[in-house]
Amino acid sequence: MNNTKYVFVTGGVTSSLGKGIIAASLAKLVQERGYSVTIQKLDPYINIDPGTLNPYEHGECYVTDDGAETDLDLGHYERFLNIPTSQANNVTTGRIYQSVINKERKGEFLGKTVQVIPHITDEIKHRIQILGNTGDYDIVITEIGGTIGDIESLPYVEAVRQLQWELGEENAIVVHLTLVPYLSAAGELKTKPTQHSVKLLMQSGVSPNVLVCRSEHEINDTIKRKLALFCNVKKQDVIQSLDAETIYDVPNLMFNQGLDYVVLDKLRLSTRKQPKLKAWNAFLKKHKNPVSTVEIGLVGKYVELHDSYKSITEAFIHAGAANKTKVNVRWIHSEELTPENAADQLKGLNGVLVAPGFGDRGIEGKISAVQYVRENNIPFFGICLGMQMAVIEFARNVVGLSDANSTEMGDNIKYPVINLMEEQKDVTEKGGTMRLGAWDCQLTQDSKVFNAYKEEFISERHRHRYEFNNNYKKQIEEAGMKATGVNPKTGLVEIVEIASHPWFVGVQYHPEYKSTVLNPHPLFVNFIKAVLKHSK
Repeated sequence: MNNTKYVFVTGGVTSSLGKGIIAASLAKLVQERGYSVTIQKLDPYINIDPGTLNPYEHGECYVTDDGAETDLDLGHYERFLNIPTSQANNVTTGRIYQSVINKERKGEFLGKTVQVIPHITDEIKHRIQILGNTGDYDIVITEIGGTIGDIESLPYVEAVRQLQWELGEENAIVVHLTLVPYLSAAGELKTKPTQHSVKLLMQSGVSPNVLVCRSEHEINDTIKRKLALFCNVKKQDVIQSLDAETIYDVPNLMFNQGLDYVVLDKLRLSTRKQPKLKAWNAFLKKHKNPVSTVEIGLVGKYVELHDSYKSITEAFIHAGAANKTKVNVRWIHSEELTPENAADQLKGLNGVLVAPGFGDRGIEGKISAVQYVRENNIPFFGICLGMQMAVIEFARNVVGLSDANSTEMGDNIKYPVINLMEEQKDVTEKGGTMRLGAWDCQLTQDSKVFNAYKEEFISERHRHRYEFNNNYKKQIEEAGMKATGVNPKTGLVEIVEIASHPWFVGVQYHPEYKSTVLNPHPLFVNFIKAVLKHSK
């Protein structure tokens, strides 16, 4: 018999309260208590996945080992839990409806009228329980995107109601995250928004078992009692969540509030083993007490929304702590960079990372950044498109192929040093058709990347359509840019570096996706190490 327990995290009053961080923090605490746990995200939008969404719309698109393009919250889940997620960890309304419609077209419903209840809700329940049915997890935490009261969230809330009834309340509970705002004019915290939010939830047939209240001010016992009375919970089930210095403080704050204890008690699970958070707090100590500071320029075209590069900035936090260094990021818009102003825009930086992206907007600015750091021996890290820009810049200014470019930028490229992958040439659909997920790479010994990874074979996550064109490999290598990482099966170049430079590495994959609190990514750690050395 499957004994997996389910915790649903819903949100009320307003979006962006931090459901993902609360879910990840709760998961971290129950993991520390000895339980196997995973987290999934249910997104109410009709896109099949975030793969076709503009980063300005939804922040970065996170990629798993099995090639799923997912919500950025899955990055938080992996960074907190230090275990990989998969396709099953992110479900969208689009995917739900696509599955149901495909079944209807095949005649699987035997001519019945297909409806939201039971067909859509049955599919949602099926997706929620896929991870639980593997038998790998004691607890599955499910974050429901959006806010209670949103029309698009209603089928998910109904599915939760049905599951609670089917599984029993000791096997499926609801943690409701809400806002308790402070009115400075009145000088007091207001509970009415939370009351209304819970009332909405209860109108859908779901009663929260635990309330987590976001607030800027301490929630005293009087307010907790009032919330408990109006929201049908006990006073100890009202947990305050004050604004934290960093997201990595939240597990400790939630432990101090007893969130994990309350949740496990309601699930009838033992709370004997106390969370130690030893390695976690060792990281926090280094993160909060740096002995050095460096400034890294992040050159990208979505820099107005920092969440577009969430995994990169978090990887800098992990690598900074590993080097006892505070990493300050200077955001540089690639569209505003030119060969003429590069020196001024990049002045004072200890290192530069040229970020991933798609399309031709801001490309020449990225190339200008690469040229400046290459010529001035400033440590450089290029990721995905950033690596491709490094190859183009080198081909133009060192190899002498002045018209070198990527075929992504146009059809009639004289020297296509970056070219569309062969298997991509007949692809017309955009969603889920890139080279995605984990691919192997063999490293050249005595290279900077080999010294970082300390192993010959690695596996990293990809998300791209264009590749280094091997027809130009000989010319580029002879000029001094070496291919130090190659896919052992296809021969495709994964990594380039310049040995004569203090630290100049470009990678076709996305190392930021695999950096976690307990396992900072070796390339980021090595890059910051080189930046520190260079800055001194």
